Amino acid sequence: MINDKNSDGDDGNDTDSHDTDDTRDSGADNCTENGQDYALDYMESFAKMQAKLFENMSPMMEQFSPDTFSADTMQKTMQTMFDPSKMMDPNAWTMTKGMMGTEGLSELWSGWTQAMSGDLDQSNSKNRDKRFAHEAWEKNPFYAYLQQQYLYLSTQADAWLEQQDNISDKEKEQLKFQLAQFFDAASPSNFMFSNPEIIEKAIETKGESLQKGLQNAANDMSKGQLTHTDPDAFELGVNIAMTPGKVVHETPLYQLIQYDPMTKDQLATPLVIFPPWINRYYILDLNPQKSFVKWALEQGITVFMVSWKSADSSMANVIWDDYVKAEIDAIDTICGGLNVDAVHAIGYCVAGTTLNAALAVLHSRGEQGKVKSATFFTTQVDFEDGGDLKAFTTDAHVKILDAASSKGYLDGRVMAATFNMLRSKDLIWNYVVNNYLLGNDYPAFDLLHWNGDTTNLPAAWHKSYINDLYRENLLVIPNRLTVDGTPIDLRRIKTPAYIQAGIEDHIAPAKSVWKLRNHLSGPVRFTLAGSGHIAGVVNHPDAQKYQYWRNDAEGLNSLDDFIAGATETKGSWWPDWFDWLKDQDDTMVPAKGARIAGKGDLPVLEDAPGRYVRMR
Repeated sequence: MINDKNSDGDDGNDTDSHDTDDTRDSGADNCTENGQDYALDYMESFAKMQAKLFENMSPMMEQFSPDTFSADTMQKTMQTMFDPSKMMDPNAWTMTKGMMGTEGLSELWSGWTQAMSGDLDQSNSKNRDKRFAHEAWEKNPFYAYLQQQYLYLSTQADAWLEQQDNISDKEKEQLKFQLAQFFDAASPSNFMFSNPEIIEKAIETKGESLQKGLQNAANDMSKGQLTHTDPDAFELGVNIAMTPGKVVHETPLYQLIQYDPMTKDQLATPLVIFPPWINRYYILDLNPQKSFVKWALEQGITVFMVSWKSADSSMANVIWDDYVKAEIDAIDTICGGLNVDAVHAIGYCVAGTTLNAALAVLHSRGEQGKVKSATFFTTQVDFEDGGDLKAFTTDAHVKILDAASSKGYLDGRVMAATFNMLRSKDLIWNYVVNNYLLGNDYPAFDLLHWNGDTTNLPAAWHKSYINDLYRENLLVIPNRLTVDGTPIDLRRIKTPAYIQAGIEDHIAPAKSVWKLRNHLSGPVRFTLAGSGHIAGVVNHPDAQKYQYWRNDAEGLNSLDDFIAGATETKGSWWPDWFDWLKDQDDTMVPAKGARIAGKGDLPVLEDAPGRYVRMR
């Protein structure tokens, strides 16, 4: 059986939730006439309550350290501070009663009074949520109550939302995401005066940790981006993106890298990799221990990589057609330069979506033989179940993106913030606490360095991508879209395909990636990998991490059908892919002549990783 839970189990919440249908206040129905407005109003009021809470706590925190927060001192100094009926304005109090019901409020009140008397049952504090790992969250009644209050409220909000039948499923998904963002931000672990670890370290360092954290925050504010890793730890071509190769072709949109061979003989059919232009290509070449590029070379594959140019104002009118034509141009360049009839092609995420369009164009033009096989990493073509990113495709978000693209491109920092929000607990608030409030040093982590190495996006392309694919889902409607004057019909594609999805992928959910199978007419192998959008792809066999699942039975109609009969294999799926690739054509040729950059018709322009990857 496949388990899609995160391995760290960071959803620990032992607080009981209560069914309050029969105990809701009579005013609740009026509050829920418009479920979305009601919940957003509640979030605003709860935020005001939290602000008042921390404002009231400030003078108290100046007098006590975590060790002095005994039940006696709390009872004397906080007798009314956490009384919910006094903390909230009347409207917020009414909404809280409507959402939680009398029984739920009784639970909160009971916990508060128990904390004040020192009798709080702290067994519920023992959870696997790493935000509350410090021992004071369990041993100190005050912090144990804060934690339990927070977890209980977030659980009740989720339960309340699931019970609403007056909003559409689409609105419910968007509101679920918004609630998750709110509660990730509202965690007591995110604030100095309600996190015992922050207070403890500030006392131990005599305030030095706070000073260092303020400097970290000031640095991030000046560059307009959250820092995740030591900015001086990595240098392109030195200890990251360091596999030897040459740039052999350049256009205004991309550079083409040909890597040096690592075996005496190579597969006759070369491989071209199209990475997403939303990030830098070197996610597939982080370091020798993680590099897909290096591993593929070691298997005897001639590898080419496309390095996309980060957009500037000159690319304001670049549209999807240009990216499709760029992929076809790269295929033609390799075929001509190596004097071969076809290539194997890999498309990752948005570049995989684009590869589908390119294949449809080639099939329509009778040129499908140029691609012997196509591999799709975490690729969607049907965006009906497009994942958490759909929360950023509403009318309001589109207006924001339009305003942010006034120079003809969307600043990469905007997209970085968007992706961080998809996992805000881990990629935003974790770093706010560790680096701003605790003043910790940044780690040297190559994956996080890549994550923060942003690229700008052409405004015209980005707007059409959101509207045509995420909002209108036009790619799966035959001939509804055209590229370079050619109608796109994915059903024409008969190229053998290998489709990889990540079981924990929140950007391109496995359920959505699965649907690609339904739109292709050629033979398909579908592989479900452990982990998510990045780690599920970048999983070197030597790491011996995760697992993958295969199910080659006929008549599978859904991902659930696939999972029900899937066979699990421990470790990386890369060797399975390579075996499949050799099944398409295992002819070998000597690694000489044009197989070495500069020895054939393709000129050497510069050393890898090239100029484009360094452009900001």
